[in-house]
Amino acid sequence: MKTVYDATPLIAANAIAFDTETTGLDVKQARILQIGGMALVGGRLRPDETFETLVDPGIAVPARSTAIHGITGQMLRTAPVFAEAWRRFEEFRRGRLLVGYALGFDLAILEREAARAGLLWQAPRTLCVRMLAGIVNPELPDASLDAIAAWLGVETAGRHTADADARIAGEIFVALVPHLISRGIRTVAEAERASSLRREALRQQAEAGWSEPFLRRADGARRALGVIDPYAFSHRVAEAATAEPVVIRADITTHAAARAMAERRISSLLVSPDGAPGRPIGDYAIITERDILRAVAAYGAEALAVPVKDIAVSPLVSIGAEAFFYQALGLMNRHKIRHLAVSDGQNCLAGVISARDFLRFRAAAAVDLQARIETAGNPADLAGAWSRVPVVAAALLDEEIDARTITEIISGVLCAMTARACAIALDDMRQAGEGAPPCPFGVMVLGSGGRGESLLAPDQDNALVFAEGEPGSAADRWFESFAVRFTDHLHAAAIPLCQGGVMARNPPWRGSAAEWRRRVDAWVVRARPQDLLNVDIFYDLRAVHGAHALVDALRAHAWERGGESVEFAKLLGESVGETKSAFTLFGGLRQEDGRLDLKLHGLFPIAAMARALAIRHHLARASTRQRLESLMELPGMPQGDLTALRDAHRFFLALVLEQQVADVAAGIPLSNRIAIDRLTSRQQRTLKDALKSVGLIPEMIRNAMFA
Repeated sequence: MKTVYDATPLIAANAIAFDTETTGLDVKQARILQIGGMALVGGRLRPDETFETLVDPGIAVPARSTAIHGITGQMLRTAPVFAEAWRRFEEFRRGRLLVGYALGFDLAILEREAARAGLLWQAPRTLCVRMLAGIVNPELPDASLDAIAAWLGVETAGRHTADADARIAGEIFVALVPHLISRGIRTVAEAERASSLRREALRQQAEAGWSEPFLRRADGARRALGVIDPYAFSHRVAEAATAEPVVIRADITTHAAARAMAERRISSLLVSPDGAPGRPIGDYAIITERDILRAVAAYGAEALAVPVKDIAVSPLVSIGAEAFFYQALGLMNRHKIRHLAVSDGQNCLAGVISARDFLRFRAAAAVDLQARIETAGNPADLAGAWSRVPVVAAALLDEEIDARTITEIISGVLCAMTARACAIALDDMRQAGEGAPPCPFGVMVLGSGGRGESLLAPDQDNALVFAEGEPGSAADRWFESFAVRFTDHLHAAAIPLCQGGVMARNPPWRGSAAEWRRRVDAWVVRARPQDLLNVDIFYDLRAVHGAHALVDALRAHAWERGGESVEFAKLLGESVGETKSAFTLFGGLRQEDGRLDLKLHGLFPIAAMARALAIRHHLARASTRQRLESLMELPGMPQGDLTALRDAHRFFLALVLEQQVADVAAGIPLSNRIAIDRLTSRQQRTLKDALKSVGLIPEMIRNAMFA
């Protein structure tokens, strides 16, 4: 189910009608007892798609609240706690809009429940029918759910249970939509804006401690139209059509037509009396693979002997060569066909296009970035390929793809760039007369690229392992020359040299398999501060070029040795606690020129903690997410805290990516710092909550290191 967009029409909204029952009406004290929901699909309620659960509040249920909703403490003995109940509900919601009555009350309590449970609260997108009813009928004397329902003729059976009240709110929403449309309020964003103008109602709710019942978005314009395929609207039929279609005579046999398709690897033939091209469209029929299959299925082998004119279909459905893809695709869809004739300006045959041609063209566009990398012959070509990465990231952000998926894609491109730079360097060395590699070798990417968490401003973190040869040997000197070349190529292609020197061109990051094993053993035994910095980078290695088996063996050795030394893992964990807090003495955020370094204060501590604990508990996982989720499965681990850090990590990645995409458009040098003032107040609150969870890392490491 796709996430709601600003331009989603209210009349066709996919949403969840929602309600809760609580222990009271004081948002600072009330606890949730029940959560209910019913799906709205295409603007219609779906009684067959519902959600309901009781919730154990961990406190006694007041008699006065039981008198209203009938929920007793006895009924809650086997109910899940809030964290589990909310997880189930979020799985049911799947990113859909929430619709409910007096949602500001529910949201305020939900945020406090999330805080008690140690969850990172990220408010869902919502519309409140109480606010919408006030827009439609400002003279309504009573804003209660019963009064609004009575005004709109909505049945209120089962009141004061979460599932029934959710249904009632959903029916009210459906009934309100025509009234809203008549007032020019047609989309989710327009309903949110209209709600925001009810200032007196919002003031009263704020005084009662309620949250705003809608989500103010800072980036609505970018997502206003939802997800479209730009290629369908920016490319013309002539670009994908076969310019010289194969035309056959009407009297040849179906068998001969099938053989011609097979030999030419095409799926259709045009048919005319004399087999001549260039005639008016009306002179042609068409025969396709499917037409032949249907004929054989109906009449057996005898169908192959009949002339194609007995099977071919006419008249042809055609489209002009200058039409856009979306027009051709729509025509195919309406006629339920897979081939179109393409006409020129005089309505004569100019080509033919198939659904397969569209897929081939679209796929070619989709893999354009990879093709650019794989065919790059020099650093300039690589730079051209890298310049496409922010465009890809922006498109994926617009489609609300998980930021972790986007960073995996960016990391994949970075690794592919490194591999191609190596291939170019090898060609350079052959042409320079330096010969082939003296032995098998493997190049690896380290750090965030190895974890699959690269952002749009990476530098180089790489290393090289070769089969044999001591430091300073002829083999080592050859690989040094090779490493200098490929790292220079990457630097020229906008992947700058690592300021910390973590590159295969430098001796500490290049060596034979035996030398690397000695190096890792020394890191683990000595555990000096510099060794710990090396580990931060090295344990995230990923093979990208050459003999992957050499890299895989080195990775296995490193994880085995690291897991053997409790003291080594402990020192790794202690080093994480030295990270500077994101908060100032007075509780503000540490900013420089209005920006906060989210790598320093958020991404790095979480990744380092996950790595240290993964090494300690022998969890050889690649990404921070995988490490955290594997740790959650271990007995005795603080699952709630680990969950909060996993969610914070995803949130931080999204914020940095959004900022970097905006900075690319503005021509601002990319960094890992975000501008606080471009965040909504709700995002700023979530950011602070997420950073507070990072502050718990030192204590969490102490508790989890020996769990």
